[in-house]
Amino acid sequence: MGKKAKRALTCADLFAGAGGLSLGFHQAGYRTVFFNESDEDAAATFQANMPTAAPFIRPIQELTTEMILAACGRNAEDLDVMMGGPPCQGFSINAPARSEADPRNHLFRHYVRLVLEGLRPKFVVMENVPGLISLDQGRTLRDVTTAFEQCGYRIAFRILNAAHYGVPQERWRLVILGTRLAGVTPSLPQPTHYSTKPPNFTGGRGHTFRHAIARPSEGLFPAQLLPPVTVAEAIGDLPAIPSGGGAAEMEYGSGPATPYQAAARDSARLFNHQCARLARVNLERIRHVKPGGSWRDIPHEMLPKGMQRARRSDHTRRYGRLSPEDVSGTILTKCDPHWGTFLHYGQDRVISVREAARIQSFPDSFRLAGSRTTMYRQVGNAVPPLLARAIALHIQTLMAQPRSAGSAA
Repeated sequence: MGKKAKRALTCADLFAGAGGLSLGFHQAGYRTVFFNESDEDAAATFQANMPTAAPFIRPIQELTTEMILAACGRNAEDLDVMMGGPPCQGFSINAPARSEADPRNHLFRHYVRLVLEGLRPKFVVMENVPGLISLDQGRTLRDVTTAFEQCGYRIAFRILNAAHYGVPQERWRLVILGTRLAGVTPSLPQPTHYSTKPPNFTGGRGHTFRHAIARPSEGLFPAQLLPPVTVAEAIGDLPAIPSGGGAAEMEYGSGPATPYQAAARDSARLFNHQCARLARVNLERIRHVKPGGSWRDIPHEMLPKGMQRARRSDHTRRYGRLSPEDVSGTILTKCDPHWGTFLHYGQDRVISVREAARIQSFPDSFRLAGSRTTMYRQVGNAVPPLLARAIALHIQTLMAQPRSAGSAA
């Protein structure tokens, strides 16, 4: 008789959004059994790109283990990984008012509830903003880790930078990883790339991989770390479009020029390469902004009245133009020049949905549903798939650790 076929690794995705976490796990060989998302546009995007996952399109407060088991059977009973990123607005250091009383800060408890009700994945993964470290003097993070520990999971956490895993973007995320497998010590994946941007938040010194936060120099940094992927290396092959232009589907027009571009091109055609339209006054302003520059490049008399009164140290990223030779700042849910550095480095416009998706490390075959506004939001809310893939592959190495007979499997 031939050898029994190896079972495919399985995962489930809570607060799934458009599916960045699941996509990264798929790229590492996992299969998503089910996902939960309450936003209909994001759920439609997830379903279009990963159609075999059972959908639960409802608030997580309404989701029960009984519903999941009825729809998925043994596939849900024997999960390898359950993952999710509860909405981060309440935790974020950028939130107008950060409070432990914010109801969004307690949605993670429904993740834990599903574990307590009977889903017993071998691993749990939760990602969120670094602000969770400092919220309420660390009480919220302790609540999260304690809740999982009381379910029988050993927990590790780190603040990871997506740029350290080949994503052309400085994006710091807190990742909590736990396992119930006996004999397995939870940990997070080591960086594969370095970057030059230091963390500027509480916990940046003690909870990051600090050895990757600088240019490697002999005797100080591991020689195997790769240089960061730059914006031009990520999006430089995409066709030029005007402000407010582009199309839902179009030809590439030229070939890839970098390994990152070649890897992203898993599609014969280009999708969602369309951008928001800027007002004429903003188009006139941004023509003065050089690559890597910001509002400080705009003549004083052309600035909005409020910014004319600003100090040079204020609004550091407003009207920012990307540098082609550097990584991007964090892609947000609205690529608006008033919000940050979202101007194309070589064209007078904001970056397109596809360019934002490329910077987030989504492949070109990944198509987004909904209006252009909701597409930007879905991309900005997503976990970069390359970061998710690094976590997924690391979990495989943890699963391969030798365990004593009788250990949980």
